[in-house]
Amino acid sequence: MTNDAPSSVMVVDDEPGIRTALRANFLRHGWRVETASCVREAVRNFEGKEFDLVVTDIRMPDGTGMEVMRSARQSSPGTAVILLTAYGSVPDAVSAMRDGALDYLTKPISFDRLQATAAQVMHRAKEMPAEEEVAPAGDIVGRAPALLRAIQRARAAASTGADVLVEAESGTGKELLARFIHDSSDRSRKPFVAVNCAAVPESLLESELFGHGRGAFTGAVAAKPGKFELADGGTILLDEIGEMPLHLQPKLLRALQEREFERLGEGRSVKVDIRVIATTNVSLGAMVERGQFRADLYYRLNVIPLTLPPLRERREDIPILARHFAVKFAAHQQTQIPHLHQEFLERLQSHSWPGNVRELGNFMRRVLTLSGTHEIDAGCFDMEFQGAARPQLAPPAPMSPSAAVAGIPIRQVERQHLENTLALTDGNRTHAAEMLGISLRTLRNKIREYGLPPRRYA
Repeated sequence: MTNDAPSSVMVVDDEPGIRTALRANFLRHGWRVETASCVREAVRNFEGKEFDLVVTDIRMPDGTGMEVMRSARQSSPGTAVILLTAYGSVPDAVSAMRDGALDYLTKPISFDRLQATAAQVMHRAKEMPAEEEVAPAGDIVGRAPALLRAIQRARAAASTGADVLVEAESGTGKELLARFIHDSSDRSRKPFVAVNCAAVPESLLESELFGHGRGAFTGAVAAKPGKFELADGGTILLDEIGEMPLHLQPKLLRALQEREFERLGEGRSVKVDIRVIATTNVSLGAMVERGQFRADLYYRLNVIPLTLPPLRERREDIPILARHFAVKFAAHQQTQIPHLHQEFLERLQSHSWPGNVRELGNFMRRVLTLSGTHEIDAGCFDMEFQGAARPQLAPPAPMSPSAAVAGIPIRQVERQHLENTLALTDGNRTHAAEMLGISLRTLRNKIREYGLPPRRYA
């Protein structure tokens, strides 16, 4: 160790051989070491003492590593924690990450890896904000102050029965926040029903939301309840509410105000007891000004406004998220948890991530699947972003203004312009729709209309 005062570590494992080996390795590197053979002994050792690092097995006869971690954090909130896990207990690491563990090692343990990981988690623990000691927020991962403020506000909103509007960029986790609000409320044991307003064809959206009676339209051979009825007693999530057609907005407004509506093709009213959470990646206020969204509906939805920070505004969470995805994918594929080198994590933090957490998760899945190694270093990042792992596609040929007016069919011009814009946004439909000044639903319809490959422009 480089500091004058040696760093301290508590090693907790019920296997004597592992305890002895870990103790010897830490002593060799200049650490002050104490050991415990079980959870009870570890908890006793924490009384009146503080440790810089705790290395603990996840599963022990009298408890778990999460109990050790919580006890250590009660004595010293800044204590860094590394969990030791066998392949069979890899899924436990997913929940442990959400509870605040900083890293994981799978048995058998590489001592070189142990010391490298210890150095990394000690560095990260020193940089953590004090606010990180908050209750877990479901599947939302991170400790950045901006994120914690959003979670705190959502937790306060959950204790009320008020409707919520979440405005945030695509890929930031709006649905996760909605589920967190539902799970934190007194409706948590009731249904949570999500509807993507942009994914349902406009002609079917009314029936999807409010249900239909028998014979309401061709093919309606039986009555069917809508999502509002299915969510009775619980929460309904109206995702991408900005895509709600104008002609349906008055009926939605009445459903929000009165908590009652009529099924399509029926005259009787249906009453429901629900909470409504709406999400959008566009500014509904701006849509109101442009006449694209009803002002009264906007004000009815916007009882408690919430937002989530984009990933570029919480870069300190990128290593935490990367490890979360690595553990999650390893558990899903039943493989060893990969080692993410510091240089790789620094590359991740330097990237802009316009698609936010969703883009980072997809990137991690791609890298871990295609790299063919458990050592994920800077080269894995460079290979993906410098094009070595993906074919180079020629950019679409631009269409000159003169060609556009020289008798070319308007459909051909529109298709070319659509392809160019999608290529410019690297296939991001939301960004392309914003650039073109059209709704996401219209863009999807155009992609289908012109037979463009849907998976390429996902």
